[in-house]
Amino acid sequence: MGFNCGIIGLPNVGKSTIFNALSAAGAQASNYPFTTIDPNVGIVEVPDGRLAKLDALYHPKKLTPTTIEFVDIAGLVKGASRGEGLGNKFLGNIREVDAIVHVVRCFEDPDVVHVDGAVGPKRDIEVIETELVMADLDSVEKRLFRKQKDAKGGDKHAKAEAELLERVKGMLERGEAVRKGDYTNEEAETLRQFFLLSSKPVLYVANVSDEDLSGTSPLVGEVRAIADAEGAKVVVISGKTESEIAALPQEERPEFLDALGLSEPGLNRLIRAGYELLGLITFFTVGEDEVKAWTVQTGAKAPQAAGKIHSDFEKGFIRAEVVPYDELVKLGSWHAAKEKGVLRQEGKEYVVRDGDCMLFRFNV
Repeated sequence: MGFNCGIIGLPNVGKSTIFNALSAAGAQASNYPFTTIDPNVGIVEVPDGRLAKLDALYHPKKLTPTTIEFVDIAGLVKGASRGEGLGNKFLGNIREVDAIVHVVRCFEDPDVVHVDGAVGPKRDIEVIETELVMADLDSVEKRLFRKQKDAKGGDKHAKAEAELLERVKGMLERGEAVRKGDYTNEEAETLRQFFLLSSKPVLYVANVSDEDLSGTSPLVGEVRAIADAEGAKVVVISGKTESEIAALPQEERPEFLDALGLSEPGLNRLIRAGYELLGLITFFTVGEDEVKAWTVQTGAKAPQAAGKIHSDFEKGFIRAEVVPYDELVKLGSWHAAKEKGVLRQEGKEYVVRDGDCMLFRFNV
């Protein structure tokens, strides 16, 4: 799999409660800061209605969804970049994830203390953003110093990197996250190698009360305003409600959701949004033995997709037989798709599309 989202936020915003509902991994959730010390990891299925239709079509012995990993990272506080709270420990954990799910408290509850004394989504977001930026500024300054020395020695690559770092340093000094800058493809690839905290894509999760499942409160409005300004997405869920849903037997969930006026658990939207945040798409392999969903990065070519199944498939790739999901379901079988001319033969340069059903031909 290899794709993960780190769940971050201030203490007591509901991170671990949401993580528990997501993964049923048993992360401790309590009403005091730093309950989570070491990051908890949960691998969850990505909800995809297409699997059910493929299951009905093939009645396979095995049905395998694609998955995504969520990492519950310790809550941080103001001054974390200087070692406050869990300081560098949590910062190091964030460096290892591909994207950030930022949980923001948007509910009032006198029984759940707020680390700053009162609920304030805009302030809370700014606290975390500032800590990420300050930690990055320290990293960039150290790296820039080394690259400037190398550049003076005539290293052209070091000179180009130093110029990029100068630009990034200027952004960070203005309090701007690295992800908000404009970069060439080459610069973006270079930046990825620095593992900067504020360069990671962010999804905001507004954790609301049971009375605000529609997300219309002024508190959620503060989160939306910030997300809109940077082109990010917001998912509104109630950690408390999602925990109740997750605790119910599968057969009782539809009635409970219907009573709440929901078509699906909010966690389904969160999982899909995290999947999209990472720039991922799904392709399928189908048959009577197994129908399976596979994850690839948007823009992946057919040999890379084949390599997800087995490295030998990529090395010996000859071609891919491709039928779009909609066409396969409409026609009812792989054979019918071939007879109707819908099945395509694609080579090494073919870019995989979301929903492609694929069969790979390869040399051993």
